[in-house]
Amino acid sequence: MALKIVYQICCGIDVHKTFVVACIASTNNKGVTTYKRHRFSIYTNGLRQLSQWLCENNCKDVCMESTGKYRIPVFNVLEDSCNITLAHPKYVKAIRGKKTDKKDAKWIANLFKHDLVAGSFMPPLAIRQLRDLMRYRFKLTNFMSSEKNRLQNSLTVSNIQLGSVVSDTFGKSSMKIIDKLLDNPL
Repeated sequence: MALKIVYQICCGIDVHKTFVVACIASTNNKGVTTYKRHRFSIYTNGLRQLSQWLCENNCKDVCMESTGKYRIPVFNVLEDSCNITLAHPKYVKAIRGKKTDKKDAKWIANLFKHDLVAGSFMPPLAIRQLRDLMRYRFKLTNFMSSEKNRLQNSLTVSNIQLGSVVSDTFGKSSMKIIDKLLDNPL
C-alpha cells in the first residue's frame, strides 16, 4: 500500500547558521516525484531569493525544522508567501547513515508531502511581537529591581539608614536626600 500524497508540490528546508538547503518535491498525476534543490544564504537577500524561487516553482507549502534561532529569519521572510509547517527536529530527523544537507532537505520534503510531519504551534506575528515586548519589559523590570537593591545595599554598608527614616527609599524626598549626600560627602 502506497502512502497518500497530500502535497503535490512542497518544499523541505534544512536550516543552518549561514545557509539553508531547500528541496522542492513535485509529484505528477502518475505519482512520480521530481526534486529541485538549491542552497541559499541565510542573509535577507538570500532568503528573498528563496522566496522568489519557491514562487517561481509554484510552491506554497513549506516544512522546516524548528531549530534554535536560525529558523526565525527564514520564517519571517517566508511567512507572507507560504504556508509554513515548523517541525520538531525529532520528528524529521533522517535515518542514520550518510547524512548531508541535500539529503536532509529531501527527507523533510518526502515526509511532508505525505503529511507525516506534525507542525509546532507558531502564534501570529502580532502575538510574537507582543511576547517579545513583554519579555523585554520583564527583563528591564528585573534589572531595575536589581539596581535598586544594589543602591539600598550601598546605603546600608555606608551606614546611611535612610530606610529607617523614610517610607520609600526611592521616593522624591529620599532621592533629594541622596543627591544632597552625594553633593556634600561627610
